[in-house]
Amino acid sequence: MINQLISLSLKNRYIILLVAAGLFAWGAYSVSQNPVDAIPDLSENEVIVFTEWAGRSPQIIEDQVTYPLVSNLQGIPDVKTIRATSMFGMSFVYIVFNDKADIYWARSRVLERLDYARRLLPDGVTPTLGPDATGVGQVFWYTLDAKGMDLGEQRALQDWYVKLGLQTVPGVSEVASFGGFEKQYQIAIDPHKLDYYNILLSQVLKAVKSNNNDVGGRKFEMNGTAYIVRGLGYIKNLSDVENMPIGVINTVPVRIKDVATVQMGGDERLGIFDQNGTGEVVGGIVVMRYGENADQVIQAVKDKMKDIQKGLPQGVTFKIAYDRSALIESAVNSVKHTLIEEMITVSLIVILFLFSWRSALSIIIQIPISIATSFILLNAFGISSNIMSLTGIALAIGVIVDNGIVMVENSHRSLSIAQKEERT
Repeated sequence: MINQLISLSLKNRYIILLVAAGLFAWGAYSVSQNPVDAIPDLSENEVIVFTEWAGRSPQIIEDQVTYPLVSNLQGIPDVKTIRATSMFGMSFVYIVFNDKADIYWARSRVLERLDYARRLLPDGVTPTLGPDATGVGQVFWYTLDAKGMDLGEQRALQDWYVKLGLQTVPGVSEVASFGGFEKQYQIAIDPHKLDYYNILLSQVLKAVKSNNNDVGGRKFEMNGTAYIVRGLGYIKNLSDVENMPIGVINTVPVRIKDVATVQMGGDERLGIFDQNGTGEVVGGIVVMRYGENADQVIQAVKDKMKDIQKGLPQGVTFKIAYDRSALIESAVNSVKHTLIEEMITVSLIVILFLFSWRSALSIIIQIPISIATSFILLNAFGISSNIMSLTGIALAIGVIVDNGIVMVENSHRSLSIAQKEERT
């Protein structure tokens, strides 16, 4: 069989050269399309459902949120297993699918079940899907260098300007904010004053919710001009909260400031984010979408940050805390250097031992064609270019080269024997 293949290839050498050129061109295109990352993604094919219920204990979360969700999410096609965990105020459900399942198909099936499961949850509790990313999706971290700006202002700048801009970058699944204080209006109620005015706590909560809203009116025409009537009720400052009416005593309105103290503060924090021991910082974590090219996403994020920088306040700049592209470029350059070194070494060995540049050329040509073909297979199986896969290619080149040297040496030996027989 092997002899027939060799004979067929020798008789149709131009066709073989054409096929080799086609494989090399296809492989070169596959190299440009193959996702590049530093580390292989070995995470499971899973969809995360998280639910917040502030102030509830882990046992309540387990009984009223986690258990109903897990019970109703079972039975989805291609599900391998379902794991869950409950903690203070939070519930996490991990639905692990088979590797063959498409991640976005899996997310849509989970959403279908969540629509049914919501009716079993307490009022006001809404489960949410996690980002369409994997465990190695955190490709870029940054912080804000804003000297003289308090942490609350920095967090507001991050949440309402920087984060929204970076989320528009193609390939970015989520930008998670960290550090600082999330600004909020805090109402510290005095229970003795509530009792004095005979006002319930539920009245205060209802008043705050109902007064922080715009209302629509109607359109009317006057002197040939149409006017739209609406009520502006969104909270803009502390006085708006203080003057909200919560009840009436003898035709005199009772306002929030009569029973409570209103102040601007930060949300409760469970920790701080410190950078190199220099103090607290505010920043974000860029999470890459499933199956994207990490190197391209990071470069696109950096380009977008240059545009966002133009709109930042004076003296505020970005500082990079973690950039995976440096590791990616180092891994790719290492493999490139290895390939060049192997090609030079093989050429010198063949020329020195066989004294034939044509033999060396035939072996060297095998290397780029083999590498190009391997990238075709990487794309076919959905494997990215990372340290593991590129190292495997570099190791396999040694086997290819060894085979080429052995075959060329045998060919030279056979030709020498044939020439001696003809002379005799």
